[in-house]
Amino acid sequence: MSESKELRFDEISEGFTAREAIDEAKRCLNCKNPLCVKGCPIEHNIPGFIQQLSMGNIGNAMQIINEKSNLPAICGRVCPHEKQCEGHCILNKKDAKIRVGKLERFIADFDSDMALIRENIAPKVRGKVAIIGSGPAGLTVAGDLARQGFNVVIYEGEKELGGVLLYGIPKYRLPKDVVRREIRKIESLGVTFITNCMVGRDITIDEMFDRGFDAVFVGTGTALPKKLEVPGCDLRGVVQSSYFLRTVSLYQDGSLGRQEVPLKVNDNVCIIGAGNVAMDAARTALRMGAQNVTVVYHRTESEIPALRTEYEEAVEEGVQFMWNTSTLEFIGKRGKLKEIKLSTPEGEQTLPMDVALIAIGSRPANRIVSTTTGIEINDAGYVVIKEKPYGMTTRKGIFAGGDVVHTPQTVVLAMREAKNVAKGIAQFVDAKKLLEE
Repeated sequence: MSESKELRFDEISEGFTAREAIDEAKRCLNCKNPLCVKGCPIEHNIPGFIQQLSMGNIGNAMQIINEKSNLPAICGRVCPHEKQCEGHCILNKKDAKIRVGKLERFIADFDSDMALIRENIAPKVRGKVAIIGSGPAGLTVAGDLARQGFNVVIYEGEKELGGVLLYGIPKYRLPKDVVRREIRKIESLGVTFITNCMVGRDITIDEMFDRGFDAVFVGTGTALPKKLEVPGCDLRGVVQSSYFLRTVSLYQDGSLGRQEVPLKVNDNVCIIGAGNVAMDAARTALRMGAQNVTVVYHRTESEIPALRTEYEEAVEEGVQFMWNTSTLEFIGKRGKLKEIKLSTPEGEQTLPMDVALIAIGSRPANRIVSTTTGIEINDAGYVVIKEKPYGMTTRKGIFAGGDVVHTPQTVVLAMREAKNVAKGIAQFVDAKKLLEE
């Protein structure tokens, strides 16, 4: 297998043409009690934007989407629609569900291509809020608050914005230009971005308050992958999947050389874990020229945490799976991985392996917590937040949301929580201003 396989990084799922989108929209029953809305974590007015699309009113459809979502072109591609809106569609009974995700994607893409919607920017007089992190949670809080008249500044430690959207999701599922386009739309609302600024190192939260911020939102996600503590786990070739995906992304952008990607053409690759990150790592490994890719999972096929569609596409592309199998030891030679010892239903097996990619979860880093007094974390390292105002930490004026406060979730679930936190921040800052007056 050669590196020509990289051509398959082009987006796999094709979008609708205008004709196809309108025809699909016309199939919607416009239910009196729309189950699709109940299945959507952010309760999109799905029948509303589909009805407008069915009449060709794409601008109106986009306005309806903007009421709930700051990242529709992204959600239209990577949301688990099969479990949410589409999974609840009444037409599922006839195996003819409305393709809500592809319709949302079409509207968002069409809006960007044609520059249909230009929102009125609210005067930034309501307060000043700092956002730490430009992943889905940070971008959602920023967009919601900017629309409500807040002066919002996002601090990002990387040289480019997007967080996990840019560095953690492969191009074949989410093209980088789509992420950049959605971020430009957030910027057009009046949000300011400061990149290459690591909070906790280059600036502290206390310094942010000294600069006049009324509130700070921490949306830094889970930067530290969990380590698989078995013999040989420190060998060269035993790599975190998140690091692998990041290096591939940087290589494709020209920021790293091919030799910096910890996988060579014709390598035998093992993935430990079976979530969506594991599926991304497995399919990306094939695209980077791996000879064989095997996913090792300690439970059964029916128990995998990955989306069914992601698993089925991985199988179709040639990824192999070993069920009810656990890793016992990584075996090396001169410090480099050579074999992996496994406990399988048939007994112990030792397989030749060049690279093992670990995808068993992640946890928050403590850089911000360790440089800020008053922020409590729980035993698992997640930031503790309150219900009123929603999202505020144990330190007044500092809020948190997304994966930094709980086990990592999907993009849209991070958005849902972030929207609630944005309401909490608005309530807090408004009350603060009243007291000052």
